[in-house]
Amino acid sequence: MRKQNTIFFLPYDDEQELLEKTDQVNDEPVDWQLITEAGEFKKDLDSKNKRVLPVDDVDSLMVFSEINFNARMLRFLNKNNIPAHLFNYYGYYSGSYYPREYLLSGFLLVNQVDHYKQHKKRMRIALQLVRGAASNMLRNLKYYDGRAGDLSESIQKVETILDKVPLAEDIQELMGMEGNIRQAYYQAFPTILGDKYDFDKRVKQPPDNAVNALISFGNSMVYTTCLTEIYRTQLSPLVSYLHEPGDRRYSLALDLAEIFKPLLADRVIFTCLNQRRIQASDFDEDVNFCHLTKEGRKTFAKVFEEKLNTTIKHRELDRKVSYRRLIRMECYKLVKHLTGAEAYEPFKAWW
Repeated sequence: MRKQNTIFFLPYDDEQELLEKTDQVNDEPVDWQLITEAGEFKKDLDSKNKRVLPVDDVDSLMVFSEINFNARMLRFLNKNNIPAHLFNYYGYYSGSYYPREYLLSGFLLVNQVDHYKQHKKRMRIALQLVRGAASNMLRNLKYYDGRAGDLSESIQKVETILDKVPLAEDIQELMGMEGNIRQAYYQAFPTILGDKYDFDKRVKQPPDNAVNALISFGNSMVYTTCLTEIYRTQLSPLVSYLHEPGDRRYSLALDLAEIFKPLLADRVIFTCLNQRRIQASDFDEDVNFCHLTKEGRKTFAKVFEEKLNTTIKHRELDRKVSYRRLIRMECYKLVKHLTGAEAYEPFKAWW
């Protein structure tokens, strides 16, 4: 619902009230995917529970709960250039409402496609993306080496594979090397996190333990954050270089997310678990399946937002910039490379 430049949210006190207002039958399984398509909400607009979000303060919406909205809200989001990212009941990314692009450049689009179609140009960008991701993974490993335990073996493995990355002849080989780097990187997680949680290897679709559940959820949030920042530039999110462009996904966001997963998702995971801000009670587990509870997702999202707003002193700009701004700047560097203004060099953390 909307009024002028304000979004109104009318929260429901509990799940039972939501079911009643959306005509869900109590003795039947709740279809969490379709509940937002149910009947009209009847709450009074003057309710004391009404929460207001001034649109000028909203960069994007991440929806983790079940909501009911109409076409007027979508038009409102489109008018104010606000993307909305939807997550289902289990916290898995479902999709995005991507408003009409308001920063268009045919010249940039032609160059973006040209760099994809020409093998050498594509490999040049993809190689830099892998280098940036590996460098930031190494930064995490070196930070915890000695603090959490001996991580020299993982560091050596990552550095050895990284040295071979320039020898990759095609995207498939490069993606294989990137996967091997991540495998070596994840092998250090048990040492970094201690013996509080079991983690042997990366498992997804579905995650089988608490750490894998956090990685999947955190990576989804990095992906949607990158997608929002791409939307604020003239880049097309459909044309990518490391990941193969395909149907039903914004593959350029996947490319940029590789660089920032170690700095955002992984560091937030380490913070949440090592500081016990997220504990075993924040997970629901079943046979070979684990996901965050509502409270767990809320805690993680809060820490993630705090991380995005954290500022660091940028070496080249000689001023403080936030982690969110670093993603936007990465987009701008890619634009400069595609238009021939300046060769692309990935962001590498130095702290």
